[in-house]
Order: sequence, then C-alpha cells, then structure tokens
Amino acid sequence: MPLIISANFGRPNSDTLAGYLANGGYEGLKKAFSLKPGQVMDEVKKSGLRGRGGAGFPTGVKWSFLDTKSGKPIYMCVNADESEPGTFKDRHIINRDPHLLLEGIAIACYAVGCRHAFIYIRGEFFKQAKILERAVAEAVAGNYLGERILGTEFSLKVVVHRGAGAYICGEETGLINSLEGNKGQPRIKPPFPAVSGLYGCPTVVNNVETLAAVPWILRNGGEAYAKIGTPKSTGTKMFCVSGPVRNPNWFEKDMGYPLRDLLNRDAGGMCEGLKLKACIPGGSSMPILTADEVEKANLDYESMNALGSFLGSGGIVAIPHTFSMVSLARNLASFYAHESCGQCTPCREGSGWVHRLLVAIEAGRGRPGDLELLHDLCNNMRAWATGPQPILKWIGKDEGLGGGKTICVFSDALAWPIQSYLVKFRSEFEEAIAKARPSVSVGQVVPGHAEQHSAGTRAGASVH
Repeated sequence: MPLIISANFGRPNSDTLAGYLANGGYEGLKKAFSLKPGQVMDEVKKSGLRGRGGAGFPTGVKWSFLDTKSGKPIYMCVNADESEPGTFKDRHIINRDPHLLLEGIAIACYAVGCRHAFIYIRGEFFKQAKILERAVAEAVAGNYLGERILGTEFSLKVVVHRGAGAYICGEETGLINSLEGNKGQPRIKPPFPAVSGLYGCPTVVNNVETLAAVPWILRNGGEAYAKIGTPKSTGTKMFCVSGPVRNPNWFEKDMGYPLRDLLNRDAGGMCEGLKLKACIPGGSSMPILTADEVEKANLDYESMNALGSFLGSGGIVAIPHTFSMVSLARNLASFYAHESCGQCTPCREGSGWVHRLLVAIEAGRGRPGDLELLHDLCNNMRAWATGPQPILKWIGKDEGLGGGKTICVFSDALAWPIQSYLVKFRSEFEEAIAKARPSVSVGQVVPGHAEQHSAGTRAGASVH
C-alpha cells in the first residue's frame, strides 16, 4: 500500500519548502505544466478521486462543471474548516506537509483556469493558519506560487482566510458567504457554486485531503491511483480513530480496508476492561454501527451505504460497552442545536426540540411517547422521508412529506444519527424512560404534551 497523503509525515523538515523539495515536492506541478489544462483534468477523472470532505463526489467531474464561458474570473475555495466532531485529518496534513496542499491547489487551479484561491481555515486553527501563511510565502519566494510560476504564463495568488469557528461554514455555500463577509449561512441551490459562487463567479470548493491527493496523481498517473482501493472507491484515505482505544491516531489506508482491522490492529483495540459496543464510522453526523456491523464493514463508500451509513469525513469514534447511548445522543444533539445557523425552521426548531427531549430523558423526566415524538421530529427534519436512500434500510419508509425541507443537510446530520441510535439501541432509551421519576400516572393526559406531539416542529413549542 503506497502512502499518498502521509508519505512525508515524520521526515525531517517536512513542513518547510526545503524539506518538501527534498522528497520530490512540486514534481507533480511540473508534470501538470507539461500538459494542457484539460489533460490534467482528465488525469484526475481517470483516477476516480472522490471528495474527501464527506460527500464523496468525483473530483474531476466537479471541476468540469465550472462555467468557463461566462467571462467571469474563476475562484477556488479550499475547505480547511475542519469542524466535524471526530475528524482531525486536515489539521495533520497542514501541520506536517503544508506544501503538499499548496501543490495540489496549484495543479487544480491550473486545470480549471483559476488565478485566485482562498484557503478558508477553521478559526480555532491558530497554529495551522500560521503554518500555511509561512508555506505560502516560501512557495511565492521559490516561484511555485505567484506570478508566472516556474517560467510559465500561469499565475496564482493564494490567500489564507481564517473563519470564526462555525460548524456550518464547512458547508460550501456557507463558507462562500462567510468569505464574502456575510453571515455564514448556506445558500439556496441552484445556482450552484460552479456557476455562481464567490462574488457571483464560477467557484470550485475542495477539501484539504482531496487536493493533497492530486500531486501523487499527476506524478504517477490517474490509472495508477485508480488501481488502489476498490473500483468505485479508489485511492487511499486518512482515517481518524478516537475513543477509548489503545492507540487513538490518524491512519492512511487503502479504501476498502476492513473497519475491524483498523480498530483492532492499527488502533490497538479497546482499552483494558472495555468491549466495543458501537462505532461512529465517519464523523458525528453519520448513522452509528453496532459492534456486529463493524465486523462486516469495509472503509469505502459502497460498504458503508450497504450498512445504512456513510463513510463521511473518516472520523471514527469507538464507543465502549459502558457508555450510555442516551448520553451520547444528548451530547450530539447539544452540539447540533448550538451550531444550527437558524435559517431553516425544521433545523432551527427541530434541533432544539430534539435536544430538550433528550436532556429530559437523560435527567429522568422522560415520558411514554417521547421516543415516538423523537422519531417523528427526525422524520420532519430529514430531507428524504421516503425514497431509495441507503439510510432507509433501517429507518424504513416512514411518514413524511419527502423532498428537500432545508437549504443544506445540517438538519439531516442530526436526524440521521439520532434515529440510528433509537432504532439500534432502543432498549436503552426505553429503560431510561421506565426509570423516570413518576410525576403523573400512566395514561393521564399531560396538558400541552399531546398537542406538542401533533404540532410537528412548531416554532416556540416547549418540552417538559
């Protein structure tokens, strides 16, 4: 298995231009300049590289969607706003090999005809922002960025822009709005960024890890990259393992690598006295897997979809048998209720309502019917209540209007995991409600409670 992203990690001065050049740095950019932009794009298409930010959309195809006939400048936005709980891969790439990212940006911009790129970095990443600013200055001084790069006609300006610490700015149009100085709230699509993005111009948005794979593809060819991994999930991917395992860390593995091997062999297995109960496979917004499902799961898009979950950003969290799923759900809901931008009613009201219900259940104030209410709330928050989505394998074809209900998938990012907990670990939630402190007799009508159940996600509704 070749190391593509982390090959230079741990080598001397890997975060400097001199260290990067000593390990073959910027050879991919030189190769790109020997080709026409369209040929560079074709190599990325042949590679099968899919976006590593979570969506998994083919990168070369995404580049080809750009409106190059409008006469407007083309922009690139690099998504370094790594805010998904359980994910820390992009931070390590920036820490250890920033020029790998810059080379990937330069190649991508050459392929799509972009002359101005912005690296939008998470506000809390003070150290990483400084590393990138220094690396950009080094690259400009070495003529790997800036005017007439390496004696060609191609020029590129790269700007590092720090966000203000908002999870929603990891969504590409929320990122663009923030970069323009507006509220970090997603935009209605269409128009898509490829047509009207930053400053109303054609814009491509790519994740850090996605662009970090591009130099290897140019040096070795798209076909060589496509031979790694699985036919539909090609190449390698960075995976982040956290939770009570013996060796929590990042790992670069071929796509299709068994999840159980990553947890047991690479991460060292669970800490002494603990057994694996469940696993978050790709960041907090992904539906959870049981310990039995982990045994069958491979780390690629298709395997995860077959199990009713998603590979996401690769943030893997091991959950021990001693941990309460009610507490996990409440903690997750707290995060999403806090981070909702408030633009869409199902998300704004639903996330808060789900959180309040879970707080009440965990605190011993749960009531009969609360689980049905939670399930109904999540149905009303999800964009797809019916249809052939992989998630429906375990949710079933529930009630709901179907179709998009919110501008972005933030609302789904809470509803999906919560429903997976309710379906796969329902007994824990039922036990928490059964142990609730009795405040009313069973069957007694609680004023306002039935009305809340039927009101859907009515603004201003309260729980308990």
